[in-house]
Amino acid sequence: MSTFMAKKETVDRKWYVIDAAGKPLGKTASLAATILRGKHRPEFTPHVDCGEFVIIINASKAVLTGKKPEQKKYYHHSGYIGGLKEVDYKTLMATRPEFAMQKAVKGMLPHNSIGDKAITRLKVYAGDTHKHEAQKPEVYTAE
Repeated sequence: MSTFMAKKETVDRKWYVIDAAGKPLGKTASLAATILRGKHRPEFTPHVDCGEFVIIINASKAVLTGKKPEQKKYYHHSGYIGGLKEVDYKTLMATRPEFAMQKAVKGMLPHNSIGDKAITRLKVYAGDTHKHEAQKPEVYTAE
């Protein structure tokens, strides 16, 4: 018996909705990264992009546990001398919760072309509504 290898042409992608309300940001991001990568599928092949589409709703209601809201920082650089910017996650979650969730998911994906393609299938919304009803997304329940 030979090993089954998935091909990107034969992968059929589903749409899943994850509700982040009241759940830790990291747990939600980890679940989304697993689905985006396709590791929940029995035909998972490491070198093939066989992941699904993920919609995360209620990103503004995700919680950070412990002292992370005050201690965790997000850094970025403007490109100019002395241009290091820092924002604590409490402020980031209050102003741009979609970006905080997307950054968490992106950090959990592989840092190569497969991860670059996977992050484009992530849709994050701060509220409880999304605009992807036409794709008939299913609510994802972790087994």
